Formats: sequence, C-alpha cells, structure tokens
Amino acid sequence: MPLLDAVVAWNHQAVTADGAPPLDLDPFAESLPLVALTCIDPRLNAYFPNALGLRAEQFIWLRNAGNVVTDSASGLLRSLALACALKGGREIAIIGHTDCAVRKTGMAELTDRFRALGVPRENLPDDLVSFFGSFASERQNVIKGVENTRSSPLIGPRIPVHGLLLDVTTGRLEWVVNGYNTSYPPPLPGNANQ
Repeated sequence: MPLLDAVVAWNHQAVTADGAPPLDLDPFAESLPLVALTCIDPRLNAYFPNALGLRAEQFIWLRNAGNVVTDSASGLLRSLALACALKGGREIAIIGHTDCAVRKTGMAELTDRFRALGVPRENLPDDLVSFFGSFASERQNVIKGVENTRSSPLIGPRIPVHGLLLDVTTGRLEWVVNGYNTSYPPPLPGNANQ
C-alpha cells in the first residue's frame, strides 16, 4: 500500500470515536518526507502533521492563503521544488480545507478590508481574482493546484502529486486527486535525476 493510501485510511480510523493506534511508518521510509501545501488558516495548526499520522521530521509544511497554486511557474512552485530537491521530499500533497475564507470572501469585501488597513484600491492589482487566487470551490481549487504543480517543469515526474481536502470540524481527510492513479510523462532522455 502506498504512503498516502495508508495515511488516508489511518486518518479515517483516527477521527472515529475509537481512534487509531499510531501509523507504522517504517514501510514508507522511501516515501518520506511528505511535502504538504496547506492554507494559512490558524485552525489547521491543530491538525498538521497529526491528521496525517506523521511525525514533524517526516513533514515539510508549506502554507499560503487558500493553498492556491496560481500557475506552474509561481514562486510557490520554487518552494515545492526545493523541498523535494534539497530537503528530500518524495511526495507532494496539496491539502485544502472546508470553510475556507479565501473562497468565501468576495472582491468587494476584500477591497474594503484592505481599505480598512490603509491600503487604497489603486494600490491593489487590477485583476484581484487572479492575483489573490480567488476560487468558488475548495475541491476545484485543490484539483487546479495539483494540475499546476504536476505541470511544472520544476517537479520531477517521479514525484506523485496528490490532492486532499480536510474537514476543519472533524479532521477527516478526503481524497480529491490520488497522485498514484495519474500517469505522468516519463523522464526526458539523459535526465536521470528526475
């Protein structure tokens, strides 16, 4: 059983009333550490890495507002790529969550909130939706994040990229994109390090 399959199965057992014994990570040593992108929402602090059954040293945690990956060449992709290349990340999980404020905040409200902080509208980018990564569905946002990450030339084809959604009231993880079930292009000839 691959790492994320075991993590999701363990999580479903762990969030029940009976709980679950610690996840035996020894069989997954070759798949760790896991690189995870989540939202900046402080409610997530209580869940990670515990909701995954991982220890802190097996978890590289990156965060941005709404766990948004705007395109395959964004600065966030630089961090995901370096987490794999320099810190040994073996798999990537884009983990969204329910009840996300980025999804629920309209551009007029966002403009008003910036104005309340002393930032006038003319100081904000013309295209607020693209710049701030607004989205209508947490699930669709995770799918788009996985697609943008997977299509980045910085992420090697041997790195599975998964998409999960965390319920902020229960801690239960839901598969959105199973990166093991997605075919990726083979490495380019002569590029054995991918």
